[in-house]
Amino acid sequence: MVANGAGAGTSADEHREIAAGFTARVRGAAEAAWESPSPVAGWTARDVVRHLLEWFPAFLEGGTGIRLPAGPSVDEDPVAAWEHHTAAIQALLEDPETARSPFRHPRVPELPLADAVSQFYTADVFMHTWDLARATGQDERLDPERCRALYEGMLPMEELLRSSGQYGPRVPVPQDADWQTKMLGFIGRHV
Repeated sequence: MVANGAGAGTSADEHREIAAGFTARVRGAAEAAWESPSPVAGWTARDVVRHLLEWFPAFLEGGTGIRLPAGPSVDEDPVAAWEHHTAAIQALLEDPETARSPFRHPRVPELPLADAVSQFYTADVFMHTWDLARATGQDERLDPERCRALYEGMLPMEELLRSSGQYGPRVPVPQDADWQTKMLGFIGRHV
């Protein structure tokens, strides 16, 4: 669980904005770049997209019973696979009744679906935007205020996050590093 980032607005607005940044990198990847190594050990650029397409649907269904519609294969067309997936999530968040519905998962406290998407999924999309950009040679800049909010939100939960196995060992960064570098170092990325 991480802080949902910067600024006010709805979870739908937040997802739309962050997903647009990831979508730009997905669309901007050259065909040959999909097999390039990513900053996540053992993953290619395609695997970064695959990760987001694979973990979240099971998490969503486990907490709500909602099953996302199947889409194109990330192996055959990562752009189409991502666009289908992100549109389905945006549709959930745009429906006020669904967005307010309870998310009940055995691993997290109960909260509205929109908050669960923001805290667990949208934050993950934001962080993996850097991974995809780095793997495909694109613009790696992330919103500094969102980086600050994520970094500060994760600090009090460092032990829990590290024990989850979802974050690599912390990479030391200079004390005066920018927020993006601090956030990336926290999640185990070498900048």
